[in-house]
Amino acid sequence: MSWKRFVWLTAAAALTLSIGCGGGETAPETKEEAAPAASEVIKVDPATAATVMGKVNFDGTAPKMQPINMSAEPDCKTLHSGAVVPDQVVVNSNNTLKNVFVWVKGGLEGKKFEVNSSPVELDQKGCIYTPHVVAVQTKQTLNVLNADPMTHNIHPLPKENREWNKSQAPGAGAIEDSFARQEIMMPVKCNIHPWMRAYINVVDHPFFAVTGDDGSFSIKGLPPGTYTIEAQHEKYGAQEMSITVAASESKEADFTYKGD
Repeated sequence: MSWKRFVWLTAAAALTLSIGCGGGETAPETKEEAAPAASEVIKVDPATAATVMGKVNFDGTAPKMQPINMSAEPDCKTLHSGAVVPDQVVVNSNNTLKNVFVWVKGGLEGKKFEVNSSPVELDQKGCIYTPHVVAVQTKQTLNVLNADPMTHNIHPLPKENREWNKSQAPGAGAIEDSFARQEIMMPVKCNIHPWMRAYINVVDHPFFAVTGDDGSFSIKGLPPGTYTIEAQHEKYGAQEMSITVAASESKEADFTYKGD
């Protein structure tokens, strides 16, 4: 047998064996189970966006708040020309409440919204946190400032988020941080000046507000739907109501807290 014929017969036998064992077919690829798609960010059409607005009224006699005793910290006391009362209960001239956090508590479950890229500021002026109540989205930047000529300490006391405790010298740059989980009325204290107190509200969406000097709030840009709106006050607690808004509709939702 010639050498060429031997090579040809060997190759033919190998090909026959390969076909008989299925080697000539391409094995199907193993398909990995597709990962669940991430929730898409919802963008509300401004033409159909709804608004919930209202006031937080106060019924009764405003409690008399005792002035803060700053005698142990004369450097803080000299920053004020008179007595300083705490911001626990602030009744406005139109019988409304300041520093009430109002938000969409229910109706947006499973929906994801873009995080506001603008930071929220919490300042320290006259050894007082300003504003007394702030609100941010989860993962939105909180900038803590120090406008005072003395060192302060910022110590949030969360139940759902990571606790941190940072000192801030006068003239120092902003302390930047954020919170990963939703949490309502998170207390903030200063370990140096024990009367300093603020509250941070962390929400998974951008639909919230804090009442100001006229007790009003406005929550804009909502997709049409039915929602649970909640008001939270540090002394008088929580109230909620259900409200339905149609496309482009503005609807009022007033709350009333009764004094002692």
